[in-house]
Amino acid sequence: MNGAVYGQSLYLLAKEEGLEEEILQQVKVLAECFEAQPDYLKLLASHDLPKQERIGILDRDFGGKVHGYVLNFLKLLTEKGYICRFSDCCKAYVSEFNADKGILEVRAVSAVALTDTQKVKLTKKLTAMTGKTVELSCKVDAAVLGGVRLQFDGQQVDGTVQSRLAEMEKQLKDTIL
Repeated sequence: MNGAVYGQSLYLLAKEEGLEEEILQQVKVLAECFEAQPDYLKLLASHDLPKQERIGILDRDFGGKVHGYVLNFLKLLTEKGYICRFSDCCKAYVSEFNADKGILEVRAVSAVALTDTQKVKLTKKLTAMTGKTVELSCKVDAAVLGGVRLQFDGQQVDGTVQSRLAEMEKQLKDTIL
């Protein structure tokens, strides 16, 4: 099963109804909850419980708390045996949303936390370069030693000391026979 197809379909329905933002927020929250409680998805995927009982669990836990489209989406994934792929569906939904709205998610990895000023400057520079609205998330990883590694659209721009040292090491190995 390809979660992308289901996530894209949910996005198209939400867009048609003008509910993209609302459903985006709900699927993101659900994805976080399911990641924190993986046993819940295992329960919904369990063949030890009849489908109707698993659907009843969804009605009990989410009925009236999430939009009907989201609840029906969860039920569909449960009935088809794909509920464990919810995370993939959510990623596909977010990807469609971002593409449609001109949003670029960028992850910055640095040795020390970026200051608010650095974040603003980086966001402005990336926005100017890409022409998209940049949503920046930052991570600290002391192993990079210094500089910043950017990850976006399946690409990586590595300006870290760690990568420069690795490149120098490679050049030295290639030079010395």
